[in-house]
Amino acid sequence: SADDHFGGSMETNVVLRSDGHVMWDSPAITKSSCKVDVSYFPFDGQRCRLTFGSWTYNGNQIDLRNRLDTGDLTDFVENVEWEVLGMPATRNVVTYGCCSEPYPDVTYTLLLRRRASFYIFNLLLPCIMVSFLAPLGFYLPADSGEKVSLGVTVLLALTVFQLLVAESMPPSESVPLIGKYYIATMTMITASTALTIFIMNIHHCGPGARPVPPWARRLILHHMARLCCVYEVGESCKSPRRAPGRQTGGGDAGGPGESPGEGDAGTGLCHHDSLLRNVGYIAGCFRRHRAAQRRTGEWKKVAKVMDRFFMWVFFLMVFLMSVLVLGKAA
Repeated sequence: SADDHFGGSMETNVVLRSDGHVMWDSPAITKSSCKVDVSYFPFDGQRCRLTFGSWTYNGNQIDLRNRLDTGDLTDFVENVEWEVLGMPATRNVVTYGCCSEPYPDVTYTLLLRRRASFYIFNLLLPCIMVSFLAPLGFYLPADSGEKVSLGVTVLLALTVFQLLVAESMPPSESVPLIGKYYIATMTMITASTALTIFIMNIHHCGPGARPVPPWARRLILHHMARLCCVYEVGESCKSPRRAPGRQTGGGDAGGPGESPGEGDAGTGLCHHDSLLRNVGYIAGCFRRHRAAQRRTGEWKKVAKVMDRFFMWVFFLMVFLMSVLVLGKAA
């Protein structure tokens, strides 16, 4: 027995028969140790071996044999967490190097399987549902101000679930399957939060930002936008082109304005030149403002397309990880 408080056998009577057979029934509760492999927790199964043999008498003095091929489980009390699949029995004969006599023993292998319904509904399904919230952070509008806080909240929720898993299983060198799933999901959520911060920085580019590079305009605003089904983002590309036409018309209108120099070239001409300079200054400010708006709108388009692209990528990653975990469990 592996019990620290083993107090020996109970004092029970011995049955003597007239033919010389002696039978001694000694009831006892035997506790044994078992190496637990939690690699597939909570879908794991365990094999615990119980070996019965004599320490002092060899096989020539006591010959141990199992009467049945399996253990008797008629008095077994059902357990809430474990299900007994069987208890096969095997007889082994060991010969040690010190002695020539054989030493037989009978080994019972207890086949256990964990009942995983409790862990599925309390640990695995909440983790899967929380994991599907992480990609939705990319779908939130950047002006809402809740994109980063959603990722941090999901990360904290998964940390709490991982602590619950660590408390409900025995310490082991091998990382359980659900623990690997939690670590992979937390890594993915950390990466999504970092990408969200990067995309928000792109979205909030000010008027002094540089124009979008041609490769980014071709790759993100054309190919990726069509791939992610992003349409009508930002302003129309035709609106900035109308302003120069109107401005050139105003410039042409100013040319003939200088022609009436046939009369007095006094105060009327000076007033007209001052008016043209003011109109040109206003037109220049308007052109610079429209150019800044166009650059800001393009960067917002880039941020929105990247948000939609990473949302589908992370949705696919969460789905594949969930299928992989369930497939390994099966």
